[in-house]
Amino acid sequence: MKFKLLPLSFLISGLCITSFSQTVYNLNDCIRIALDANFSILISRNAENIAANNYTLGNAGFLPSIDLSGRHNGSVSNISQNFRDGSSNETNGVHNTSTSALVNADLTIFRGFSVQTSYKKLNELKQIGELNTRMSVENLIADIVSGYYNYVQQVEILNNIKYALSLSKERLRIDEDRYVLGSSSKLQVLQSRVYVNADSSRLSRQYEIVRSSCIRLNELMAVEDLTRHFVTSDTVIKINPDLIFEKLLNDALNQNTGLLIAARNKTISEYDYKLIKSRAYPYLNASSGYNYSFNDYSTGNMQNQGSRGMNYGLTLGINIFDGLNQRRNIKNSSIEMNNKELRYREIEQGVRADLITIYNAYSNYLRLVSLEQQNLQTAAENLEIAMERYKLGSLSGIELREVQKSLLDAKDSLISVEYQAKLAEVSLMLISGNITDYY
Repeated sequence: MKFKLLPLSFLISGLCITSFSQTVYNLNDCIRIALDANFSILISRNAENIAANNYTLGNAGFLPSIDLSGRHNGSVSNISQNFRDGSSNETNGVHNTSTSALVNADLTIFRGFSVQTSYKKLNELKQIGELNTRMSVENLIADIVSGYYNYVQQVEILNNIKYALSLSKERLRIDEDRYVLGSSSKLQVLQSRVYVNADSSRLSRQYEIVRSSCIRLNELMAVEDLTRHFVTSDTVIKINPDLIFEKLLNDALNQNTGLLIAARNKTISEYDYKLIKSRAYPYLNASSGYNYSFNDYSTGNMQNQGSRGMNYGLTLGINIFDGLNQRRNIKNSSIEMNNKELRYREIEQGVRADLITIYNAYSNYLRLVSLEQQNLQTAAENLEIAMERYKLGSLSGIELREVQKSLLDAKDSLISVEYQAKLAEVSLMLISGNITDYY
């Protein structure tokens, strides 16, 4: 008995696909793993934590600043004194020391409402940090859903090629039986073997594509072992055919993350304008402290001296002239506010345009899915009839191959359209701010 040697890559790929059965993931599993481990999400959450840590009363200037300091000085001197009566005095190694301690507190009582405005601005920055994390999460979920169904798509294509290969093998069996019986030529058998080899080669290449899509999904999930094999619980691409444009548009205008960030940036520019204007107001600062000092003298009538006590003060001031910088800064801040408003409107317009474009594509893909399903059913019926005719000898090998190819192409086209429809659906869910519905 002779055994045919399959290509090494085909055997290795076959082993990889077989090992996939060790782990089964559904879409929620993939999203959950990614949200816990994906590096971009972890970075965004760290940035969000920094913004949250900055949102404090002290950072805004509400709380006083308290300093504690201490100092010890010493000096060693040689002193020479000459008096008017002609006498003199010389002292060597005079050692004097001085020790002091100070506690001082400063508090801004009023600075043109800048403290209150700064606190509000810090809150907006905190909200933007949360929105940036939300955007990262949404983009990751969109990537995971797309990658998940791409993997499903590639496995469907793989199964389609397997089916095509089984048809080619069945044809080869028929031709070999007919050749043994003398009703078919050697040329027909050889041609059938060529088709089997061609389909086997295509199957081998598709195994590698499936493997690559698996690695890509592992990368998105940030698993340590990128070569980990798994299969998906979904074997077909599921499309939601019930998305309504009006609802998507309303959701997008109210909860699109990019729009929400743009709105926060508008508010921050308004606070920046107020902060600049606050410099024209008078400012009032309060200060208070407690100090202690001790001096030790090695010569003279006084051996040592100590003092302690409190000090306090109020500082009231106003800037009278700063080289017209205040006016310039106010004008620039006003222009920046206008830019933020224009940026918001630009993003809103972009959201509307993207939603209209993608929804039209989504609707068209749904229609194409229906047509491709009909084509696939027709191609399957044609193949069934063609196989019967081929067995009876009333259909040539080339004609049968064309029918087989039509079925294979119809299935591939249906899978491709379904995946494109799914991508359009994911994009619509992302734009409308509903992408987390997948999780």
